[in-house]
Amino acid sequence: MARMKFICDTERCIECNGCVTACKNENEVPWGVNRRRVVTVNDGIIGQEKSVSVACMHCTDAPCMAVCPVDCFYRTDEGVVLHDKDICIGCGYCSLACPFGAPQFETKGAFGTRSKMDKCTFCSGGPEENGSVAEFEKYGRNRLAEGKLPLCAEMCSTKALIGGDSEVISSIFNQRVTTREKNGKYPGGQAFGWSTAYGGPGTAEPTPTPADKIPGAQ
Repeated sequence: MARMKFICDTERCIECNGCVTACKNENEVPWGVNRRRVVTVNDGIIGQEKSVSVACMHCTDAPCMAVCPVDCFYRTDEGVVLHDKDICIGCGYCSLACPFGAPQFETKGAFGTRSKMDKCTFCSGGPEENGSVAEFEKYGRNRLAEGKLPLCAEMCSTKALIGGDSEVISSIFNQRVTTREKNGKYPGGQAFGWSTAYGGPGTAEPTPTPADKIPGAQ
């Protein structure tokens, strides 16, 4: 059985927030909640800036499950950590325990009254019937039941964010790291760009772009 996980490659993330927008649109995420967000460290410092897309990591030993006083959290056969909003009392313990800040309060009304908790579902819905209206209204789209992966990962323009079976995505990430270490910055070691997308000779120079061939374009 597959064990679903996310990996975000910080060498590829360009802080476009496409994953954030895709998640909110696909799942009609409640106001005030960001199931996925992009965090940038060393912002503006050339050569040191790194961005990472963060959501629920669906931990094998999830602290949110450990602290919930009503046991509303559960793990699916695919390893996805979900919660039952009908049982949730909105105490917020899971939000305090989660190192990624994944569980968040929904806000209701003009003054933002706290309600049930909401979190990333790996686009796998909730305890209601797969594909039902009730499931979508409470948890969003159940793409896993449709044989699809989370839209945030599918929409990532640089493929920095990858989601799926842990063994498969780990293999992809390990291959990227090995390629970078072997080839350096150019040409194969580029995180993204023309050389990576379209390939080039194994030399120390990047593959020329169309602009390089136009006189006066530089």
